[in-house]
Amino acid sequence: MNRRTTHTTTAALAATAALLLTACGSGDGDSDGDKGSKSGDSGKAAADSSTPPAKKKQTKSAAQLALTKNEVPAHAVVEPSDDFVFAKSRDNIKLSKPVCAPLGHAMSQFPVGDTQDSFVRVAEKKEFDGAFTYITLATYAPGEAQSTMADMTKAVSACAGGFTAKGDNASNVYDSVTSETTGTAPTPGAEESLAFRATTKCQGDTHTVRTQATRHGDTIAIYFAMDGSAFTQSRSGNGKIFPAVVKSQEKKLG
Repeated sequence: MNRRTTHTTTAALAATAALLLTACGSGDGDSDGDKGSKSGDSGKAAADSSTPPAKKKQTKSAAQLALTKNEVPAHAVVEPSDDFVFAKSRDNIKLSKPVCAPLGHAMSQFPVGDTQDSFVRVAEKKEFDGAFTYITLATYAPGEAQSTMADMTKAVSACAGGFTAKGDNASNVYDSVTSETTGTAPTPGAEESLAFRATTKCQGDTHTVRTQATRHGDTIAIYFAMDGSAFTQSRSGNGKIFPAVVKSQEKKLG
């Protein structure tokens, strides 16, 4: 995964918000049940027989499919900063509930499941408002993307009561996970999609973050949104995925 530091307003504030989110954790996350929560091991759920099969094998890498700096109208897309990342690797994330591993990974800008390769970008509006949408792309061996989507769907239901994800330095405590529709963010051509929101508290303020995942053949795109300015301004936040970012990325995947 390419996660080099980029010195831009987006990367700097996104890193600051990530640091504050991490700092809100207790640092003592319950990891007693984290056996089997390593990279690619989230208690694989068999893909539903009604799940549409992959239409074609994806020949492009995640890096080739990623959005570039000026591909989204009125938005800037850059590489996220490595400063203050929640965890240096996916293996370092410990989950209080192993079944929640796909959600913990997705909300920490890591790919889900057994991938062939992955790539991460972060987007902001050019009329900057402190909000961010991260895009994590991953490619899979035939059949693995479908199994991964099944794992994520299972996790959204199983983790409704919340869970704790413990990183290298602190913990993120998610109080709830709720399934959402994806109607506000168009997903043309996707064979499967899911969306959910999660809530967490920081210094008494409630923050809602949102995640959406789509599958195109053997490629999965994960979109994660947070209101970065809410963390830096000590107020409640309501992250919303940028529809223009999803539309542009999905077009490249389609």
